[in-house]
Amino acid sequence: MWTADHWQDYEVIDCSDGEKLERWGKYILLRPDPQVLWSTPKTDKRWKQLNGHYHRSNKGGGEWEFFNLPQQWSIHYKDLTFNLKPFSFKHTGLFPEQAANWDWFSDLIRSSKKKEIKVLNLFAYTGGATCAAAKAGAAVTHVDASKGMVTWAKENAVSSGLGDAPIRWIVDDCVKFVEREIRRGNHYDAIIMDPPSYGRGPKGEIWKIEEKIHPFIKLCSELLCDDPLFFLVNSYTTGLAPAVLTYMIATEVQSKFGGHVISDEVGLPVTGSGLVLPCGAAGRWSK
Repeated sequence: MWTADHWQDYEVIDCSDGEKLERWGKYILLRPDPQVLWSTPKTDKRWKQLNGHYHRSNKGGGEWEFFNLPQQWSIHYKDLTFNLKPFSFKHTGLFPEQAANWDWFSDLIRSSKKKEIKVLNLFAYTGGATCAAAKAGAAVTHVDASKGMVTWAKENAVSSGLGDAPIRWIVDDCVKFVEREIRRGNHYDAIIMDPPSYGRGPKGEIWKIEEKIHPFIKLCSELLCDDPLFFLVNSYTTGLAPAVLTYMIATEVQSKFGGHVISDEVGLPVTGSGLVLPCGAAGRWSK
């Protein structure tokens, strides 16, 4: 498992009874997690010292309960700064486990001998991967269907000292954007995608990952340059095993460019137990 174990401002303190106890900077949040199927003693005193608790509803969804939590605050990962705010469906605007992938591709970017590395970040959310790639020296095209998420990502870039970095901000349906880029003859050295299990584009386009992911990986492979650097696919869909990611990426990317593919679970260390909490999977191709 690839573990995001270099955080200073974030930690999973403990997990039990379907919830994870987390520290985001100096604030303690309690949020549901479908992977936490066990019930263990809640001995850490911070279980009772919460700043925010997301209560899951039996009917789906849920709501936040706040105890002295600001509307927005920031945390740092190495030389990056992220602005957090709790919003719908338990999220804070950041997936800390993705730092394991940020470190991987940042090393590839920094060690590349190419003069310019063009990275395409699809379903780019609030820009964690965008900021990491830009900080490593890449020119990034950031694409997300939500105007609000793109605005948030711009704020994270400014906070990380990347206000003048070569980042293109695009509000668009990712599939349609990729199709247009192919028609334009544009190419990229690297592609990152973090597709949702289910989603809708700005004009109501429906995305179901089980139906769409393989055709989309195939489509995106047409955007890679003749000598690409890396290709990264993230998945939070429980049924999409790492081996499935490996097979799809090998079929569409490795078959064209050689190199190698490896996929694994991505996780976060749990301070209280020493375990690692699984948080989805990732498939990585590199030359």
